[in-house]
Amino acid sequence: MSEERPTTAGRVVVVTGPTAAGKTDLAIEIAHRFGGEIINADSMQVFRFMDIGTAKPSLEQRAAVPHWLFDIVTPDAPYSAGRYARDARECAAAIHARGGLVVLTGGTGLYIRAFIEGLIDTGPPDAELRAELEAEHERAVEADDRYRLHDRLKEADPEAAARIHPNDARRTIRALEIAAGAGRAASTVRDEHAFADRPFETLHLALDPGRDVVNERIDARCTAMIDAGLLQEVRELRHLGYGPELRPMQAIGYRHLNPVVDGSDTLANAVVSMQRDTRQFARRQRTWLRAIKDVEWIDPREDGAVLDRVARFVGG
Repeated sequence: MSEERPTTAGRVVVVTGPTAAGKTDLAIEIAHRFGGEIINADSMQVFRFMDIGTAKPSLEQRAAVPHWLFDIVTPDAPYSAGRYARDARECAAAIHARGGLVVLTGGTGLYIRAFIEGLIDTGPPDAELRAELEAEHERAVEADDRYRLHDRLKEADPEAAARIHPNDARRTIRALEIAAGAGRAASTVRDEHAFADRPFETLHLALDPGRDVVNERIDARCTAMIDAGLLQEVRELRHLGYGPELRPMQAIGYRHLNPVVDGSDTLANAVVSMQRDTRQFARRQRTWLRAIKDVEWIDPREDGAVLDRVARFVGG
């Protein structure tokens, strides 16, 4: 293994794919075989106290190889893709300096892209403008005009609007923010950046054992999370003062069980909704990945072929 490590300088193996595809086990195997260290690329696993619902690697798994960027902020702390890119690149530089292979794993496409390609520099956020846009969106929803901001974006920047679903108020507001801060359309800023900040040589692996297999695993995982104590985890988060309005508490699993904690829904209903929404999330992850160049789709059950592919990348 020591003979291979000098060739890993600047090289990154990305292990991604839909939820429940088997990313964690394969990433650990790759890191173990090739002298690697794992960097988290899951936007929920950065938060402390949120273990079961985010499917974090177990303590035993984390002890097998070094893991980074897990449990680094509390659920009420802001954490952005920009901060993630800086943190993850710093971790990668340290791993490469030690002669190790970076294994970046998770299912948050924006985090992975921010790490690999960099993010658009839009300057410091304008909290006042963000608050105004969010308040306007709330008023629009109350007036049964929920697409008001998206329609505004469509008039000002049709290209940006075409990339954003009308229901995605968060990204719509962000595009309007970028345009206001830069003085030109968000799509123009995006094209100028071209996501060309690529300091790493990357092997981008996307795991998918098939939709039916993933759906079965998702249903089983949701049930297993309940059996492992997810409801108690949500209760403890609430006891610590992390309310349901926080963004991490609105993630899959947590948003489903908050009403159970409050007594306004049943656990049986929550589990069914959690399974359904997780399956839909997995479909969105596949859609995101299919739009990315250079992604190599693999069946994680063919682990021998996958490890051979990594060996060629590391040794090539």
